Amino acid sequence: MIAIIDYGMGNLRSVENAFKSIGYPVTITRDPGKILDSSGIILPGVGAFRDCLKNLKTYGLFKPLYKFIESKKPFLGICLGLQVFFEESEEFGRYKGLGILKGRVVSLPQNRVKIPHMGWNTIKIRKKCPIFEGIKDFSYFYFVHSYYVIPEEEEIIATTTDYGVEFTSSIWKDNIFACQFHPEKSQKLGLKVLKKFGEICQRNAG
Repeated sequence: MIAIIDYGMGNLRSVENAFKSIGYPVTITRDPGKILDSSGIILPGVGAFRDCLKNLKTYGLFKPLYKFIESKKPFLGICLGLQVFFEESEEFGRYKGLGILKGRVVSLPQNRVKIPHMGWNTIKIRKKCPIFEGIKDFSYFYFVHSYYVIPEEEEIIATTTDYGVEFTSSIWKDNIFACQFHPEKSQKLGLKVLKKFGEICQRNAG
């Protein structure tokens, strides 16, 4: 079973429905035991960085998240679920993130482009990543965000996207996959990415 972490924010149902449409059973939960027992977890997110961290702490989800990452089982972060894994964000001030990945979250250049970045945009593949198997360079995915991550470790960058600046649109490090775009809103190619993540979870469980 794949677990979608319920921390009181995010587009949980649309992610759940996307996985169900491709035949993978998922459960929405904030139960630490279920999270740790799952074959893979997804942290979706829509909203403010500080509120996400506050809710994760309120529901006691920090420890299960850290333990799950240490277990080397597959993790998928979506949008805000990518950003919170870094050390800090400048959204509405300065707020500490989970610090699992080195780097920070900064604003898109407001003097150059319309904020938020909302709609379809292309990805440039920087390194081969298992969840992008079969995805071509410059494929279109759906974005909704005003901030982006700057990883200290450039080798974890899987794809980049141009929107006033060339920003990191997905990362891959060990068992951690995370993307700034929304695969659950990206139609056929987005479902292909989610299906690949499901296959990785299935292999890991087997």
